[in-house]
This record gives sequence, structure tokens and C-alpha cells, in this order.
Amino acid sequence: MKFARASGILLHPTSLAGGHGVGDLGEQARRFVDFVQAGGHKLWQVLPLNPTGYGDSPFQCFSASAGNPLLINLELLVEKGVLSAAELKDAPEFKDASTTSDASTRKRASTTNAPMNEGAGLKDGAAFPADRVDYHRAIEYKMPRLKRAAQNFLNTAEAGERRRFEGFCQANGKWLDDFALFMACKEAHGMAGWTKWAADIAGREPRAVQRWSEKLGPEMAAIKYWQFEFSSQWQEVRGYARERGIRIIGDVPIYVAHDSADVWTNRELFCLDERGEPTKVAGVPPDYFSATGQLWGNPIYDWARLEQTGYRWWIERFRAALRLYDIVRIDHFRGFEAYFEIEAGEATAVHGRWVKGPGAKLFAALQAELGEMPIIAENLGVITPEVEAIRKQFGLPGMAILQFGFGNDPQAPTFRPHNYERNLVAYTGTHDNDTTMGWWMSQGADDSVRTPEEVVKEHGFARAYLGAEEEGMHWAMMRAVLASVADTAMIPMQDVLGLGSGARMNLPGTSSGNWKWRMVEGALAPELAERLREMNAVYDR
Repeated sequence: MKFARASGILLHPTSLAGGHGVGDLGEQARRFVDFVQAGGHKLWQVLPLNPTGYGDSPFQCFSASAGNPLLINLELLVEKGVLSAAELKDAPEFKDASTTSDASTRKRASTTNAPMNEGAGLKDGAAFPADRVDYHRAIEYKMPRLKRAAQNFLNTAEAGERRRFEGFCQANGKWLDDFALFMACKEAHGMAGWTKWAADIAGREPRAVQRWSEKLGPEMAAIKYWQFEFSSQWQEVRGYARERGIRIIGDVPIYVAHDSADVWTNRELFCLDERGEPTKVAGVPPDYFSATGQLWGNPIYDWARLEQTGYRWWIERFRAALRLYDIVRIDHFRGFEAYFEIEAGEATAVHGRWVKGPGAKLFAALQAELGEMPIIAENLGVITPEVEAIRKQFGLPGMAILQFGFGNDPQAPTFRPHNYERNLVAYTGTHDNDTTMGWWMSQGADDSVRTPEEVVKEHGFARAYLGAEEEGMHWAMMRAVLASVADTAMIPMQDVLGLGSGARMNLPGTSSGNWKWRMVEGALAPELAERLREMNAVYDR
């Protein structure tokens, strides 16, 4: 699919300001869309919107089809009459004057290598932090209210809303029924992984499925309601964006979590033993991000079995993704050509092997079923000619990360703008990178890959290449990707704000402390949007 010349901003909805401990799909989402439009951008990129599991990661989810109920905005539920305003009056929302996000605050954050307002908002034990998500406390606050909203809706919904809900359940029944039963059973078993449940329901014996479905009927109905409400709110935000010329890029990770409705429901499609535990798990070998590689732990697909089904599971997964997003980024695209397989039980990803994947056959099946595919291929890491051949066969744009262009890796020249091709999505960095200012301020002391001497050399080259003497490095990096020939240029919101390492979204290879950054109220300053609009106009975006 040919992508028009455009630019956009990468920001996951949990990072929006406001809300009740976590960003959501309410008014702040619309304000962000307005900011994107005012900045002259045409794209908003989000991470997976699915319900998060291990480590609060949007890449380790309980379902590849469901939405995260934490993203449901509670004020909209009050407007719909399923919650009372009084039930939100006790919200421990952050209300401290020190959270102003003026230019001096942004400049201070970008030069101290710390998150904006670190530790602010903790005046008492009840307050939510303003600049990060405390998932435990957000869940404690939001879930009881979501349960009350579900009960009120299911008991009192008007006929029209009831028909809409029932229509949603019917249209999404292929995944929704299994997901609702999975989550209800998981809660009934103290949130244990499905292989630790009672043997009959863990094995999905038909009588057990019927018995547990009857036993947990009310709980399943509430879970379905949350999916209905998430879908309603998300599609309203998506429609708001579309009206303003903003398309949404979503993320489809190549793998799904072992503790998910997907694996529990489709055990035959994964490499599992008789107890349902993985025999082979996914990861990547040592690379820029980690000297010992990344051990993701996701179960490996049984690709031979998937081929026998005509890749039906993948076709339905992409069909669902295209109902959520306008464009889909495939995370770890190279794993379709060959994937890194690690024996279950290994402590790191050092010992593993490359195994051939489905290759072009999968994408031919997707194209035959779905037609033109608005897909971005995340082709980072160990990329072979075979991987690039598949990408080019189907005309899928790859990715380039400007931060990678200044080190001593043999692939570094390919990440420099003068070597870009047009069919490309260029980033200053992604959710897996340090922020631009965090990367720039780093001296290598805590870097497992670069020595301090290598950092000095890297910085000198970057300064010479970008001519970044008169403006902050984040503006120089943004200007470089916007000026490039790449059809698409994407900028993380942290780089727009010039924030340091404390605003980093994820550090690959670590299992805690990630996915927490949030903008503070007032960060979407008009002068920022105006400067972005000028740059987009100069470079015909």
C-alpha cells in the first residue's frame, strides 16, 4: 500500500493526562487529537490496546482481540447514566499547582535526565501521581466502579442500548464468549494462569465449559459489557480523529501471551506439552538492547498446523485489528521469515536457534482474503535479504530509527536519513528506545552496550551530522526525520516535550517499572503545536 507523505506522533492512551490514575479515552484523548491536527500531523500511533497482563505490558495481553477496560473513561459512564457523579467525587486525582508544564519545566526535564515532576503529587497516601501510572492503585480505584457500571447497565439499560449491546456481543462472538469465560475463570481461580486451574476447565472439556459458563454468567456479562463500552469509546475517538484527517496506526505483536484466551482456546496452534505449558518460547538473540538477548517467554506457533488451516487464525486477527486501526504495524516482522526459538526453562536468550517461519505464504493468504494491506513492517534487528524480499514483495514499508544511526553497529549507516528510501517509516525513537534527550544526555555509565568512549564518539558524530548547535538535540532529530525522503515520519511525544530518560516508556529485557510514563496536564502547549506545524509545512508533510 502506498503511504502519502505525512508525519505523526507516537503516544499510548495510558500516557494521556487526566483520568483516574491512568490515561483513558475521554476528553484528554480528543485534546490530543486536536494537538496532533494543530501540529500539522496526519497520524497518531498507539501501542496494543488489549488488556494487559504480566508487567502491565501492552505486548503481554490476556487477549489479542479484547480492549483494555482500564482505558474506559468513567466520566462518560456518568453521562450515560450507569454511574453517578457522586461515585467519582472521592477520586484521589492529582491536584497540585507544581504540575504546571510550561516551557521552563519542559526544559528542566530535558536537561536533568529525569521525568517531569518526579515524585510530585504524593502529598498524601491517596493521591495518584501526575506523571506516571500506578497500575495497582488505578485498578483498585477503577475496577469497582466499572463493575457497578456493568451491573447498572445490565439491570436498567434502555431497549435501544440493550439492542446495541446484544448486537455487539453477537458480532464479536467468535472471540468474545471465550474471552469472557477466560477472564471470569481466571478471577475465580485467584488470577492464576490457566494451566493452574481445575483440570477440566483448563482443558476446556465441553461439560466444564458449560458448567463454568452457567456458574459465572453474571461475571461474563460484565466482562462483555466492558468490551462493548471500550469499543464504543474507542470508535468515538477514532471517528473524532478521522473527521480531523488523522489516521491511527495500531500495533499487532507477532506473539501472544501464554496466559491468554488465545492460547487457552487454540492450544493446537502452539507448541505446548500435554499440560499446556510451552515447550519452546520466543525471544531475540543479543543485540543493541541487551547483551544477553531478550527472553520474551511467549509460546511459539505451530506454523505447520496454521498452514493446514489456511492461516485462518491470523486472518481473523488482522481483520479484528483493521476494525480498530487504519494502519497496522507488525511488531517483529522478521519473525515471519525466521524466528528465534529458545527451549522452555532457559534463563536467558543466549542459547537459541533460528527456525524458518511461514514467510510469504502467510502474507499471500492475508492479501487474498483482505486485499490491499495497510501494514508497516517492523524490520529491526538481525535482518536478512530473505526478510527484505518478503517485505518488498508485498510493498510493505519498513522502519528506521535515527538513534541507531550514530553508533558503531555495521547497520548504522542504514539509519541515517541520507540513506533512507521513500517507502519507509522514520522514527527519532520508539517505545523501546530511550527518549532522544535521555539518549543524548547518557554518558554510557549504565549502558550495557556502549562504553563512555563510544558515547563521546557517537555524540560527536551526531552533532556534526545534524548541526545541532543552535537548537536542542530533540528538535534537531525531529527535523532530520521530517526533512528525510521517508514517506512517513513518527515522533514519540516524549521527544516533542524534550523529556529525559525518566520519561522512557520501556527498557527491553526488564520486567518491571515500564509502561508508566504520563503527560502532565498542560503539556499540549499551543506553541509546541505551532512549531511542529511550521516544520511539517517546510518539509511538505
